[in-house]
Amino acid sequence: MNAPNEMTHEDVLRVKLGVLTREHRDLDEAIGALEERPLPDQLTLRRLKKRKLMLKDAISRIEDELTPDIIA
Repeated sequence: MNAPNEMTHEDVLRVKLGVLTREHRDLDEAIGALEERPLPDQLTLRRLKKRKLMLKDAISRIEDELTPDIIA
């Protein structure tokens, strides 16, 4: 039986979603700051954008798992 201080699978997903969302937002700000430089490092930009896209995909998967399918 679940003790009051144990997290459910859904609780864990919500915490992970929050962490990934914050990281995605931080990357967005870092990319914006890097793009404002006169000569931004293109390799770093590419890596940050790739990481941001991976985070977006992970966020979408978690949101899909948390949102129940409605059969019409």
